[in-house]
Amino acid sequence: MAQEKERILVVDDERLVRWTLLKKFTEWGYEVREAGSAGEALDLYRREVPDVLVLDVRLPDLTGIELLRQVKSQCDTCAVIMITANPQVDDVKAALKMGAFDFIAKPFDFDELRVTVQNALETRRLRAELDTLRDEVRRKSGYHDVVASSRKMTELIEFVRKVANSEASTILIQGESGTGKDLIAKFIHYNSSRQGRPFVTINCSAIPETLMEAELFGHERGAFTDAKAMKRGLCEMADGGSLFLDEIGEMSLVLQAKLLRVLEDQTFRRIGGVKDMSVNIRVIAASNRDLEQAVREGRFREDLFYRLTIIPVFIPPLRQRRDDILPLVSFFIEHYNHKFKKALRGLSSEAGEIILKYDWPGNVRELKNAIERAMILEDDTLIRPLYLPFQVTSQSAIPSSMDAFPDARVSESRWTELPSGRLLPVLEIPARGTSLEEVERELVHLALKQTSGNQTHAAHLLDISRDALRYKMKKFGLERIS
Repeated sequence: MAQEKERILVVDDERLVRWTLLKKFTEWGYEVREAGSAGEALDLYRREVPDVLVLDVRLPDLTGIELLRQVKSQCDTCAVIMITANPQVDDVKAALKMGAFDFIAKPFDFDELRVTVQNALETRRLRAELDTLRDEVRRKSGYHDVVASSRKMTELIEFVRKVANSEASTILIQGESGTGKDLIAKFIHYNSSRQGRPFVTINCSAIPETLMEAELFGHERGAFTDAKAMKRGLCEMADGGSLFLDEIGEMSLVLQAKLLRVLEDQTFRRIGGVKDMSVNIRVIAASNRDLEQAVREGRFREDLFYRLTIIPVFIPPLRQRRDDILPLVSFFIEHYNHKFKKALRGLSSEAGEIILKYDWPGNVRELKNAIERAMILEDDTLIRPLYLPFQVTSQSAIPSSMDAFPDARVSESRWTELPSGRLLPVLEIPARGTSLEEVERELVHLALKQTSGNQTHAAHLLDISRDALRYKMKKFGLERIS
């Protein structure tokens, strides 16, 4: 298959100049289009974006500088070479500031023009490769754009985008566990001027206090017994990029004081070192704890708290932004379709209703895990309630439990969590009493009704074997439940 030729669009109001350039570019192996005005050029550009735009500064309807501005606002991938018979310093400065690749004077030195076009195309290719590598780094880091449909989240993303493009050196992200604080941290990094530099993460609750300082600041050789070689710390490794401190509320007070110095001076000292190291890092901290309360209790430094909260970001829990639930489900289904090589189309209407009713105390993480579980088990084209986690389906199944126990009344709390983690209806025994066997019969009936007669799943809900369930079904005359 023949390689597609690279395209050049020549824009000049002089027919002879266009003819000359068209002849030369064709001779050099390029596919060429031409336009005699800015309007004609914009029409061609919108229909077929060229690889290189050779643009005259003087045009009959717009100046070349104005056309350059419009072209760059629509698509920044095209390399623009400006041409003119009377180069002016102001024109050159304006064009280069707006992203022009180079400026060439008429009459042309064709050797210079050829090399300039080749360099412009090579620069364009290198930028495309860099963008591809950046996308690969994002993918491997687990980063993806934030799914936001609710008003709360769209406003949050708009705010966070501004924060990312600012010069803020410290940002604090707060929210319940599972709301996606790590994803917002990555969003800030990958939508900032630091995106090409390292994004370094450390979980402050996962590393023992005795090792935390060495992880953050590194150590010199011989600093302590096992320090047989110099080690760079995460602050040093994040130089030029972002350092994400997850669960910062778990950091010791001693380390908090040392971190404060990094935030204020952008300097630190390796363990056993004698000189200060300078870095340029953005520190993004996150916590699901109430840090203000921790300050009052003396567990978190007040000065560090106020330093971190210059720009606070609060992520609302999923129950407060239910408009995001179904878009998130669609995103996770697409993700797991690719991962598990499946082709599920979405949720059944019953599963969708159940998912929307549930409060998701574990937030987005819990929702993601629920969809992953269902995707693994589901062999139909839509996810059915059968394969959603029990705690999700049980919340919407409360009304049916009242029908299943006509002689017992569900208390106001309705459900209780057993030591095993399972949920069970809270029942009050009627004054006239009832038999244990009747309660057992109704529990088996409820499990079968809730699973549409699926014995394997019903047995799982009751934490008994399938054979034990079949025995009880026969005993209570429930073989025909579906």
